[in-house]
Amino acid sequence: MAYTTIVYEKRDKTACITLDRPDQLNAINDAMIKDLNDAYGDAESDPDVWTIIITGNGRALCSGADVNKIPKGDASGRTVGIDDQGEQLLGSFRQWDAPQEATAPYRLMAKPFICAVNGIAAGAGLDLITTSDIAIASDQATFFDPHVSIGIVSGREMVRLARVLPLNVAMRMALMGKHERVSAQRAYDLGLITEVVPHDRLMERAWEIAATVNKNAPLAVRGTRMAIRKGLSLPVYEAELLAESYRLRVAQTEDALEGPRSFLEKRPPRWQAK
Repeated sequence: MAYTTIVYEKRDKTACITLDRPDQLNAINDAMIKDLNDAYGDAESDPDVWTIIITGNGRALCSGADVNKIPKGDASGRTVGIDDQGEQLLGSFRQWDAPQEATAPYRLMAKPFICAVNGIAAGAGLDLITTSDIAIASDQATFFDPHVSIGIVSGREMVRLARVLPLNVAMRMALMGKHERVSAQRAYDLGLITEVVPHDRLMERAWEIAATVNKNAPLAVRGTRMAIRKGLSLPVYEAELLAESYRLRVAQTEDALEGPRSFLEKRPPRWQAK
């Protein structure tokens, strides 16, 4: 598929999606939303893709929504506040849901995400980090949320961030807006990212991590990821039951037999994702 705002690359069981509007700091416009949704769907449905990397081209991972995309209001001057993307107002479920912009439908996807933060991560760009499963960053990366500085409530972005960072840290970022910048090292210390990498080695390291994940049984990886992700919104007991249901499903697969067999035969496993 031809994309105009992203680059889609696939190799060695991994798909890499790169936001590619560097002159606009990878700000999200309608074309990018469509390209990303198509790419996420392609990666999730492709049996040759086991892991997904998301990153950005240029100085930013993503600087948030393109200012030209902010609703201007209807003919009466009323601010609509709903991102309809040319559809009839409230004509689709997407409009009733919280706007996702660049975020993958991660609750509906099984494959793991790695986010490689190459530079500025601001506003909706923070969603790419908080919804990924492993996040690493260049030593040149910075993190901030500018919403209140431009007169907009910081909604989904900071609600998610407040579930990753200590509350007072997330609140400080939210209320200080563009005036509070978090460095890569500080983000690592707070647990927002798992590794700080020299800038010129960021993507090499992202591909290395993806390759390491792909050494494991892919269906077991997906079941584990979903057990954790979906379990976060459940009481502990129900989360344990859900995780057990995933374990039992994966136990019926050929890969579940291949793991013990390869161990006994002292050879690397040959995973088939089935």
